[in-house]
Amino acid sequence: REQRAAAVERLDGVTRERFLRNIYPRRKPVVLTGLELGACTTKWTTDYLSQAEGSKEVKIHVSAVPQMDFLSKNFVYRTLPFDAFVRRAAEVKHKEYFLTEDEKYYLRSVGEDVRKDIADIRKQFPILAKDVNIPEYFEKEQFFSSVFRISSAGLQLWTHYDVMDNFLIQVTGRKRVVLYSPRDAPYLYLSGTKSEVLDVDNPDMEKYPLFVKAKRYQCVLEAGDVLFIPALWFHNVISEEFGVALNVFWKHLPAESYDKTDTYGNKDPMAASRAIQILDRALKTLEELPEEYRDFYARRMVLRIQEKAYRNDYG
Repeated sequence: REQRAAAVERLDGVTRERFLRNIYPRRKPVVLTGLELGACTTKWTTDYLSQAEGSKEVKIHVSAVPQMDFLSKNFVYRTLPFDAFVRRAAEVKHKEYFLTEDEKYYLRSVGEDVRKDIADIRKQFPILAKDVNIPEYFEKEQFFSSVFRISSAGLQLWTHYDVMDNFLIQVTGRKRVVLYSPRDAPYLYLSGTKSEVLDVDNPDMEKYPLFVKAKRYQCVLEAGDVLFIPALWFHNVISEEFGVALNVFWKHLPAESYDKTDTYGNKDPMAASRAIQILDRALKTLEELPEEYRDFYARRMVLRIQEKAYRNDYG
C-alpha cells in the first residue's frame, strides 16, 4: 500500500540571511521558490543547449527501463557527443539507440579525471555556467561541487543519501522528489548509501515489510524551484519531463571531517567510517562465543548504542 506523503514546505523569495537563521538549523528539506537563478531558466532550450557546448563527448547512463538501479547496475555507460545526447534525451522514441527505441538517458557530469576531479559546471560546461546564478547560501570555502544533470522524461533514480548538504536546482522540466528522514534508515533496506527499494510507489511488501514504516515526504519541482536536501536525507527523484538540473553540494561539517578521496560527496565522514570498522571487528569478536552468548551481548551492545548515540528529541 502506498504511504501517505507529507508535503515538503515551499517558501518564496527566501533571503540568504533568513535561510541561515530560520531554515538551515532545522535540518529539514524545503523548496525555495522565486530565487534569481539567471538566464538559464529561459535560455536552456534543447536547441540552445546542444549549440552552446557543441559536440564534446559526454559519458552517460543508458537504461532500457525507467527505474535505474545502482545496486544491480541495470544500465550501461555509453559515450555521445553532447549535442547528439541532448537531442536524444529530449525524445520519447529514438530512431538511433543503444538498447531499445524507448531507452532512457541520464547525464551526471563528472570531472576530467573521474576518480580524482570533482564535478564543477564552470570547468566542464563553462558556456552554460555563465547563464547560472547559483544561490550561495553558504561560505565560498564550503563549496564542494556543482553537478550538471540531464534526464529523459520518466527516468527514476534510486533512493540514496549524500553526506553533504545540497541544493537541487531545477532549471527546466519537472521532477517529483520523494524523501525520507535519516532516522527512518532502519526501514529502507540499505546497501551502503543506497536503498534496495526501487519502486517507492508500489514496494514489494513481502520483500520489504518494514518499508511502510518510513515516513514519506514529497514535492514537485517546477522549472526555477530549488530544493534544499540536508545531508543524510534519503531522496528518490523521478523526472516527469525531460529536464536539466544542477546540484550544488557544500561542506556542512569542518573540512577535515570528510574523506579526502571523495569525489562524489557520498563517502561517509571519516569518524563514521572508523566507527563502522570498529563495530565490524566487535561483531567478528562476538563470533567466538556460542549463539546464546552472542545474542545476549549483541543486545547489550545495541542498548549501549541507543543510550549513547540516539537522539530522543525528534518530533
